[in-house]
Amino acid sequence: MRMAGDFRSNLAQLLKARFPVLYVESYEEQRVVTEVGRVVGDATQLRTPRPVWIWSASEGLVQPDGTARRGTTEPQAALEAVLRINEPAVFVFVDLHPALGTADRPGDPVVVRRVRDAAAAFKAGHVPRTLLLVSPVLRLPVELQKDVTIVDFPHPTEREIRELLDTLIADNAATGRIRIDLDDAGRERFAKAAVGLTLQEAENAFARAMVNDQVLDIHDVMIVLEEKRQTVRKSGLLELVDADVDLADVGGLQTLKRWLAKRDNTWLAEAARYGLPAPRGVLITGVPGCGKSLTAKAVAAAWGLPLLRLDVGRVFSGIVGSSEENMRTAIRIAEATAPCVLWIDEIEKGFSASTGDSGTTSRVFSTFLTWMQEKSKAVFVMATANDIERLPPELLRKGRFDEIFFVGLPTRAERAAIWRLHVARRASVPLDEAAVHRLCDLSAGYSGAEIEQAVVAGLFDAFAERRELRYDDLVRATANMVPLSVTQAERLAAIRDWAETRAVAATASEDQDQGPAGRAPGTGGRVLAFPLSGGSR
Repeated sequence: MRMAGDFRSNLAQLLKARFPVLYVESYEEQRVVTEVGRVVGDATQLRTPRPVWIWSASEGLVQPDGTARRGTTEPQAALEAVLRINEPAVFVFVDLHPALGTADRPGDPVVVRRVRDAAAAFKAGHVPRTLLLVSPVLRLPVELQKDVTIVDFPHPTEREIRELLDTLIADNAATGRIRIDLDDAGRERFAKAAVGLTLQEAENAFARAMVNDQVLDIHDVMIVLEEKRQTVRKSGLLELVDADVDLADVGGLQTLKRWLAKRDNTWLAEAARYGLPAPRGVLITGVPGCGKSLTAKAVAAAWGLPLLRLDVGRVFSGIVGSSEENMRTAIRIAEATAPCVLWIDEIEKGFSASTGDSGTTSRVFSTFLTWMQEKSKAVFVMATANDIERLPPELLRKGRFDEIFFVGLPTRAERAAIWRLHVARRASVPLDEAAVHRLCDLSAGYSGAEIEQAVVAGLFDAFAERRELRYDDLVRATANMVPLSVTQAERLAAIRDWAETRAVAATASEDQDQGPAGRAPGTGGRVLAFPLSGGSR
């Protein structure tokens, strides 16, 4: 277990070097205490034994033998008691962070002072003593920032979660009440799906999957993802989106589909044995209303990975100075959820140049760029943009995204599929081939979203007269609509010109149809792709 081993090694070095005050940010108090116990109990790590004392607001200061000292439930009293203990020890305090203050409320000055006193006394003393603070949040007032050393404590590794899963399977299979229908690859997917959860959360998710229908199979991965949804929602920065769109619902995109198919399962151990790194992500730009957002959902569904949506606006919300921390928190959650797809919709709106924010946007953007360049976790970033020219050039260079794809207006064949799909979804009268061909002619230069709205407008006409949808309703709605390719012709031309030399064709050239001028309508003759259901972007 490399990550747990790293924590033990780092902690042992800090204890041997007599660092007086350490801080571990983690929700898993018991797991931290267990790891600390393993370090201080390992003679190969520490030559001087150091018993572990634990303080909590409910129990007070508890000695290594399990006896609680009276009158130590208050933080100040507990710290004063610790200062009087002149013997080797590690004092683990699990509830001290409220007394250290919050972002909008100062801490207890006496408690802060006592922590500083402990730091000075432990550093100057000849007896090895260490104060270790464990908290689910990082709370360090400015007075303590030079006295406290932060120690990273990772989430449970995939190996730890796999061991937990194997133990639960063995225990339940022995009873005969649960049928296990998972091969080794299935168990690996279960373990990867639970990465980012605490061991307790993972155990709860696995237990729920087992009792759901008394069968544990690959379909129960969704139950684990539901548990992960709860964890993500609590952050307030990310949203776990239901990826219920199949790639079969996406028309065109043949080049992109082949590109994605080659990268499916590249986050598994089998790919690592080939020396393959996990793919970084793609940026999809193009004509508004042509289903770029739907494509992100389809990718997550096709790969069977959780889809996390990052709302950049939430990153910049809150008190002054919190934006950078919000971005780091969102990144930590995404990495803890890996393997996953991180969807950033209309990324240009979040990271375009901004004035009057004292450089906050630049700092947050720099944090995101550095992570994109150096990330090692299997977080596939799926970014969409309508106005690519608003994006900083640093984001577009190689090393950030694996590739940039352009999504143009749908081809004739794609328009036919879109018309059939939306009419079939909303009306009981199917379209014959002649009607489809005529509608395709009328809707040349229309986006999928506009075709969808034409169907909706026709349904309003039918509903007003309480009758079924007719072909002439669709013709009238289409003729009355002015598409974006007309109202925003100059803007779309600029987007096409940009894509000519900077983006990869998402639809194979042989799948593009030709317009009256010998060019695919609305595409610059280069890139075409469109989801059948006509997304909103």
